[in-house]
Amino acid sequence: MKTTRRHLLVSAGAAAPALALTAAARQAGGGELAAPPRRRLKVVVCGGHPGDPEYGCGGTIARLTGLGHEVVLLYLNDGAWPPTPAATRLAEAARACAILKARPAWAGQVNGHAVVDAERYQSFRQQVAELAPDAVLTQWPLDNHADHRAIFALAYGAWQALERPFALYYYEVSNGEDTQQFSPGLYVDIASQEEQKRAACYAHASQTPDRYYALQDEVARFRGLECGKVRAEAFLMQLRSPCDVLSAALGRSGS
Repeated sequence: MKTTRRHLLVSAGAAAPALALTAAARQAGGGELAAPPRRRLKVVVCGGHPGDPEYGCGGTIARLTGLGHEVVLLYLNDGAWPPTPAATRLAEAARACAILKARPAWAGQVNGHAVVDAERYQSFRQQVAELAPDAVLTQWPLDNHADHRAIFALAYGAWQALERPFALYYYEVSNGEDTQQFSPGLYVDIASQEEQKRAACYAHASQTPDRYYALQDEVARFRGLECGKVRAEAFLMQLRSPCDVLSAALGRSGS
């Protein structure tokens, strides 16, 4: 992905509707952002596979845990795919979570065979309710991978069924290769967390991190250009979220 002046102009134009949506969401949640919270928050980051939360928002996770907030990485499946066994992927996820000072949780589905039905909606909703998060970050509904779309549907379904008790956000992975048509409204500066994010991504050694980290870092540097930082991660908050928890936890606009 080459960062050109044309790309910046096109992206800036595409981001305008998302900025308007985010502003409306903040107004629905009570107007101006609150001061950074004085209590410890719990944030659940959902991903279709081990590695998705780390690549998409590992820097944000590191910032949150560095401030003392609790972060749970909730993976839809264990990532097993021949020739890589489940034990390898589970161990890699445990190492990545340790680096980010987060903890893993599992929804118990099978890689490449995601199921979204009444039974899975109910079990996922119960799992989220038991975690009792202040915010949930999940994948974008227009991702190419079906497991990413499934974790979106389950997270959104839980948010609705539980009557929107937490702020819901979307994040991107490998924009252009996987995530499509993503126009963020919130940026988080991750320049100081790049090494920690890189280490967490490289903990997934079986998943060719040389290729995928380079691709995701292109995204982070491009998002940094959009918001005037060296590197950034981008999010979109779902309308009717109760408040902008992520900005409150990290400071206005995550800067």
